[in-house]
Amino acid sequence: MSTSRYRRSGAVSADSGTAIRASVSFPPDLYASLEEIARHKKVSLAWVIREAAERYAAVERPLVKPEEKL
Repeated sequence: MSTSRYRRSGAVSADSGTAIRASVSFPPDLYASLEEIARHKKVSLAWVIREAAERYAAVERPLVKPEEKL
């Protein structure tokens, strides 16, 4: 399924193989923790967030019914 229906200003379809930009808000303490992890691992904050999202999706994906998949 194409993700183009979720397009926002500056976003592109996942079908084209490029990333989709998202804006996310975090509580200050969680944001500080994520920044600290990024500094410790010497990676970007974006990398930490993508890694966390991928791990979460891997755990939750089996729980999604076929008709609920995006």
